Amino acid sequence: MSATYYINELSGSDETSSGSKEQPFKTAAYAFYRTADAKLFVFKTLDDGTQDFVEISASALKKAKKGAEGLKKKLQKANLAAEKDAAKKAAEAASQLEAMKITIKEDESLPEARTIKLRALQDNLGTRVRVHGWIHRLRAQKGLVFIVLRDGTGFLQCLLSGDLANAYQTSTLTLESTVTLKGIVEKLPAGKQAPGGVELKVDYYEIIGLAPAGDDCFSNKIQEGADPSLLLDQRHLAIRGETLSAVLKVRASLLQAIRRVYDEEGVIEVTPPCMVQTQVEGGSTLFKLQYYGEEAYLTQSSQLYLETALPALGDVYCIQESFRAEKSHTRRHLSEYTHIEAELAFLTFEDLLSHIERVITKTVKYVVNDPVAGPLVKQLNPGFAAPELPFKRMEYVEALKWLNDHSIPNEEGQPFKFGDDIAEAAERKMTDTIGVPILLTRFPLEIKSFYMKRCADDPRVTESVDVLMPTVGEITGGSMRIDSLNELLEGFEREKLDKSAYYWFIDQRKYGTCPHGGYGLGTERILAWLCDRFTVKDCSLYPRFTGRCKP
Repeated sequence: MSATYYINELSGSDETSSGSKEQPFKTAAYAFYRTADAKLFVFKTLDDGTQDFVEISASALKKAKKGAEGLKKKLQKANLAAEKDAAKKAAEAASQLEAMKITIKEDESLPEARTIKLRALQDNLGTRVRVHGWIHRLRAQKGLVFIVLRDGTGFLQCLLSGDLANAYQTSTLTLESTVTLKGIVEKLPAGKQAPGGVELKVDYYEIIGLAPAGDDCFSNKIQEGADPSLLLDQRHLAIRGETLSAVLKVRASLLQAIRRVYDEEGVIEVTPPCMVQTQVEGGSTLFKLQYYGEEAYLTQSSQLYLETALPALGDVYCIQESFRAEKSHTRRHLSEYTHIEAELAFLTFEDLLSHIERVITKTVKYVVNDPVAGPLVKQLNPGFAAPELPFKRMEYVEALKWLNDHSIPNEEGQPFKFGDDIAEAAERKMTDTIGVPILLTRFPLEIKSFYMKRCADDPRVTESVDVLMPTVGEITGGSMRIDSLNELLEGFEREKLDKSAYYWFIDQRKYGTCPHGGYGLGTERILAWLCDRFTVKDCSLYPRFTGRCKP
C-alpha cells in the first residue's frame, strides 16, 4: 500500500514533520523524494473560499518529481562531501598523531652556535648561528615551513625541513610568536628572493612564547586599512609593522646624526627641566599642573633656559620634549613632541641662517648615508632629494606678494596685508609650488614672541626665520633674541607678563649681555618630510594630541 503525504507550504516543515495531515511537509518535492509512488495532498483555498487538502495536480506532480531528483543529487553531493571531510579529518588526525611522535632535539655533534643579532647576518655567512626574534611571516608548503624572523635589527628568512617542518609543535606556530632558531646562514642562489639575500637553514629551534591563534590572532588585532583611531588604540602592536618600525629607526638615526653635527659645530648638549613656572610661546597653550601647592606648567620650549647656559657653556642645544595645549587637528600638530633647540652667542642674523642651513643639510646627509637609515628613507620616500646649500631666502613681505599674485587669500578670504599670520594651508601651497627649502624671514613684531629682536632697518619686523620644506611646511622656527634690557622689559609689558617671574632670564641682559640667537626644530616634522609621511602622528612612538593620551 502506497504512502499518503500532506503538504502545506505555509505551515509545513520538511525537517521536523511526518507528512501527516496534522504535521504536513512543506514541499511536494520532499514528499515525493521520501516515497516515489506516494499519494500527495496539498493545502489550498477552494473556489467557495474554504481551505482544505486536495489531491495534487498532474502539473504540480511533474514539478515535484523534478524537484525530488534535485534533492537526491544534492543529498548525494552532501554525502560525498561529508565522506571527504571525514576522510580528511581522519588523515589530519593520523598526521597529527605521527607529528606528535616527532621529538625536536639538537644534534650535539654540530658546531656550537654563535648568538648574533640579525644586523650581523652578512658577517656570518656559512656560520652556525643562534638567533632570537618574533615570527613576522609564516608559510607552510609541501613539507617545508618558511619563517621570516624579526628581531628589531633586521629580518631573516628561516627554512624548516624534515622533522622540524613535520613536528606537531611547528603546526602550532603563529604570527608574533617568539622563537630561538639555530642553523647555517647561507646566501640565496640567483633567482631566489629573501630579506638581505640570505636564508637560515634551521637545524634546531625552540618556542619561547606562543602568540594566540583564532579570533585573538595578531592579524585580527592589526588589520590593513583599519580605522586610524583603532590602530592608535593598538599602537603597541602596530609599531611592529615594517613601515612604522622603519620610521622609528630613521628617527633614531636622525637624533644620532644631529648630535654628531652639533659636536662638529662645537655646540654642547644640556638637559633643561620640563616643569616650569614661566611661558615662552603664549599662555593659551600651556598645560597646567600642581607642583607641591604651586602652579606650574609643562614647558613649551627650553629656549629661555638654554639662553642662561650661554655664559657658562658657550653655544648649547637640547633634545627635549615640549608640550603645547593647542587644540589643532592638523596633520602637523602634536601636544607632545621632541624639540631640538639650540642657542648661539656672538653671531649675526645672517650667521644664524647659515648655521641652520648647515645643521639641516649635514644632518640629512648623515641620515641618508647611514647603512641602516639610508635604505629605509629610500624605501619610504623613493623620490627624496637631500637639500642643497644655499636655501632660498624670502622675506615675509615677499611671501605676501607671492600669495596675492597667486590669488591665495588669507583666513578671512581676503588678500594678505602686512600683519597677517600666514596660515598653514597658504604656507603649504606656496612652499609646495616653489618646491625648494625656504628661509622665510623678517616677520612682523605683533605676530612673533616677546623675546625676538627687531630689525635695525625696520622696527616693524623681527630678525626671525621659519624654515619651510616642500610637502610638510614649517620644520624650524628661530630668531635673534633681544639683548637690550630695556627692550626686553618693553616686551614683557607688551605681552602683559609678570617680569618678577623672569628675574633669572632678565639677569642675562644685566650681567654681560651679548648678541645671540637660536631656533627649534620639530623632530616629527623633519621625519614626516624625510619619510614622506602624511601626518606627524606616524613619526612618534606614542603620539599625543587632542583627545589621545593612550596607550
